Amino acid sequence: MDAVLPDVHMETHGEDQVRTRALQVRLQGAGTSSPPANGVPAEALLTSILAAVLGSLQIGYHTGNVNAPAKIIEEFFNHTWRSRHNASLPDHSLTLLWSLSVSIKDFGALLGSLGVKYLADSYGRRNSILIVNGLSVVGACMMVASKASESFEVLILGRLVFGLFCGLVMSLNPLYIQEVSPTGLRGAFATLNQVSFASGILVGMVAGLETVLGTEQHWATMLSLSLVPALTQYLVLPFCPESPRYLLINRGEERRAEAALLRLRGPTVEEMKEEAARTQGGVTLRRFFQKRSYRKPIVLVLVINLGSQLSGFNAIINYSTKMFQAKFLQAKYLTLGVGVVNVTFTLVAFFLMERAGRRRLLLTGFLSIAVCNLLMTVVDSLLDLVPPLRTLQVLLVFLLISAYELGPGPISWFIAAELFDQPGRPLAMAFTSMLNWGGKFLLALLFPPLLKVCGAYVYLLFMAVALLAFVLTWLRLPETRGRTFDDIAEEFRGADGILLHDKAGFNTFT
Repeated sequence: MDAVLPDVHMETHGEDQVRTRALQVRLQGAGTSSPPANGVPAEALLTSILAAVLGSLQIGYHTGNVNAPAKIIEEFFNHTWRSRHNASLPDHSLTLLWSLSVSIKDFGALLGSLGVKYLADSYGRRNSILIVNGLSVVGACMMVASKASESFEVLILGRLVFGLFCGLVMSLNPLYIQEVSPTGLRGAFATLNQVSFASGILVGMVAGLETVLGTEQHWATMLSLSLVPALTQYLVLPFCPESPRYLLINRGEERRAEAALLRLRGPTVEEMKEEAARTQGGVTLRRFFQKRSYRKPIVLVLVINLGSQLSGFNAIINYSTKMFQAKFLQAKYLTLGVGVVNVTFTLVAFFLMERAGRRRLLLTGFLSIAVCNLLMTVVDSLLDLVPPLRTLQVLLVFLLISAYELGPGPISWFIAAELFDQPGRPLAMAFTSMLNWGGKFLLALLFPPLLKVCGAYVYLLFMAVALLAFVLTWLRLPETRGRTFDDIAEEFRGADGILLHDKAGFNTFT
């Protein structure tokens, strides 16, 4: 566990400083050490980001496509069981098996997140995304094969394999995007990962409708559609540059870093040089949790991610059709409305990220989620007495989705990449992935029984989590918008006894 993973090359020695300075001079001479004056990102940068987020599109697709056709796939489970045992599955066993089928993807993602650090440091950010994309292809093929083989176990195993892909790529994507993006666009571009994820959920919801592919004949075909973005990624991403920060700081390959920068016009050499000068070598797992300057960022990542995942959003995404169908004849189309709202507000977050900042969006999101959960409890408790309130319940669901995607949803996935320095960043992203997918797994598995036990009061649990996340974010999170990685890390280095620069209104911890 404590074996030192690939060391980060230190840039404090004279020879390395000369090489870095030479690289800086060459790039400045070419006029490409910063983004173009007109603010338009380089074509290679946009292509790289869009190719990377095809992975999150696949994840969103397999999150949304099992909601509407749940009854049809459950019947497949029952049919398979009857053909083997000449008896139907008891209702409670079928419910448990379906909960396992939904949640196993998140459990696989939890396991997959353990490999983020190794892959990112050993093979690079871009190459690692390409490597793990193979898990998506294998998982999708297994899910498709489950119908032909008449085995629900193959479907569950396929979702587990696909889950391994989820845990890896949802950390590798933000890591790659943040390291290739200019500082002023870093948050907005990282939000595109969530936009793609939400778009995938919507496409999955549409594909799962009975009027599209969510039928007894075509549900296996529906599960195969994620192969389209997966294969597209293999065609495009190999021609995109590797992270120049990884090439220069981790590998010491200045010529390749120069070539990547010339194409991307993303982070400046000066920014990377400052960060490299602060680098103190590789970080083991034990060192990651023991280092004093990492303690506050670790707590912040813990609070923001668990606050996002355990605040009720994932329960609605996974079980909205079942929540609505007892009250509405067209429950599946209301679920489709959830997907539309989801995409709409991730786009709103994309445009607000560099204007409002991470801190303000998180605080607004968590407080709004808490209020929505409180009102959901009241409304759900009164539905039997006042049936017309069911329309208000739908509105509250839409508002909760909006609040989540306005801040906690997208920011929780990339905030760790901004709060940690280069040596700790891959481990921080692995930690982020474990928290996110662990929270999703627990909620997907426990929400149905919790709803039966607690009834409407289950939303009070979500409200308490959101309020806790709001308070700790308000007290501890510094704003990261428009600041370099080294600038942000400097605020936390005060915990190691290193003197902070005097920047008015900058230090959040005093």
